[in-house]
Amino acid sequence: RIPTGMWEFAKPIFAGTIIATLLILQPDYGTAVVILAIILGMLFLAPVRLKHFLPSVIICGLVSLLAMIIAPYRMQRVLTFTDPWQDRYGSGYQLVESLIAIKNGGWFGVGLGDSIQKLSYLPEAHTDFILAIIAEELGIIGICLLILLFCFLTRCCFLIAKKAQRQGFLTYTYYAYGVGIWISVQFLINAGVVLGCLPTKGITLPFVSAGGSSLITLVAAIALLMRINYEISQPSYKSKRRVSHGY
Repeated sequence: RIPTGMWEFAKPIFAGTIIATLLILQPDYGTAVVILAIILGMLFLAPVRLKHFLPSVIICGLVSLLAMIIAPYRMQRVLTFTDPWQDRYGSGYQLVESLIAIKNGGWFGVGLGDSIQKLSYLPEAHTDFILAIIAEELGIIGICLLILLFCFLTRCCFLIAKKAQRQGFLTYTYYAYGVGIWISVQFLINAGVVLGCLPTKGITLPFVSAGGSSLITLVAAIALLMRINYEISQPSYKSKRRVSHGY
């Protein structure tokens, strides 16, 4: 259902706010931001009226800012990422080691498997900061290729969504949009943290970081997306839908 009215628009925002609140209480601020970004992105692509959408974005932004201010360790992360060298061996240690890894890699990297920073220098080198190790081993060229792969995957999600939208399958459409937004937002946050463009967050690099739950969830999402693409590509499925809807 396209949320044209205020009440229909408020329902997904309300559900997302509850989920985000529970995540912040964990505390898991990064995942809460990702979930809110997915919901707002899906609503924007619905499309909803700007008079409903813009206030929601402002409110979500203010709530996120408040959640950051009331937690001292979150504010410390914000202050640290602006100048990590101020506390080189304290709160800025992880980001500094990440930047050193990227600098060591240069354009073409030191070679696959030859990273030095992953030998207990860079914390979380196999999970949240694995992109820094990729940059060290494969260089800027390797990171650019990885970015292209994520762009290609996101584009595939959006193409499936547009295909489903043209045939009138709105549920499939918004699911595909949601998966595309999820993967792209999570990648952008992880890359921003590793490159020192965003405060440190515990967000994994999709399909790359170690972690069973993250990988299983992403693979399940892509599997459902492939099933959607299969179904909307079948002539028999289209005809069944036309019969069931009486046209």
